[in-house]
Amino acid sequence: MGKQGSFDNRESLVAAVKQVDVVICAIAGNHIRSHAVPEQIKLIQAIKEAGNIKRFLPSEFGIDPDKMMDAMEPGNVTFIDKREVRRAIEEAGIPYTYVSANCFAGYFVGGLAQLGRLTPPSDKVFLYGDGNTKAIWVDEDDVATYTIKTAVDPRSENKTVYIRPPANILSQREVIELWEKQSGNVLEKISISREEFLNLMKGQNLAEQIGMTHFYHIFYDGCLYNFEIGEEGKEATELYPEVKYTTVEAYLNRYLY
Repeated sequence: MGKQGSFDNRESLVAAVKQVDVVICAIAGNHIRSHAVPEQIKLIQAIKEAGNIKRFLPSEFGIDPDKMMDAMEPGNVTFIDKREVRRAIEEAGIPYTYVSANCFAGYFVGGLAQLGRLTPPSDKVFLYGDGNTKAIWVDEDDVATYTIKTAVDPRSENKTVYIRPPANILSQREVIELWEKQSGNVLEKISISREEFLNLMKGQNLAEQIGMTHFYHIFYDGCLYNFEIGEEGKEATELYPEVKYTTVEAYLNRYLY
């Protein structure tokens, strides 16, 4: 059995890192920023000291933080923290891959992108604006599959890999329409303007405001799909066409009862 490392014990962390070739970090967001020295910074220091790691994938798996320089407060703290980790990796000269997995299906698809809801509503649904802004919805199992593949792929070294399954590049309205078709239940649609959404944020606690800020950028600004993948990036379904990813339509089937 391999050694276990602790973020509170640098020697143990270095010893654990020395046993592997690749490090994939998946700590939660509250652990990224909840310590005087962020845990991923400690991990980067251990990786640099160990000197044997061929690839490091930090905990990201959402919106590309380098595309979010103008993100609103307080949600911008997430991107600031992740950029700090990225710059530390690059300064340490550690081979890396950043994975941008966009909208996790478990949080977004089941509830038709309703705040705080994980299962489809039965009567009405709130649209962000006109509901036509494109987003990208990805099954968590597919995120894991692509992540493992890219972790050992020389084509993705020192690149950002964006998971953009073509069938899952859909607006909120299109996802709702898929559900209505599958369930046979037509929902009342209530549009929320930008101004109304921003007003809803007021008075919420900090964690809720951070989440709502991300919703705002996704569904009003289209931050997931309003840019082209340049030379510094790769697209996962193009790298690995053999992967049969889960479509939004197929994912929604699990909520039929």
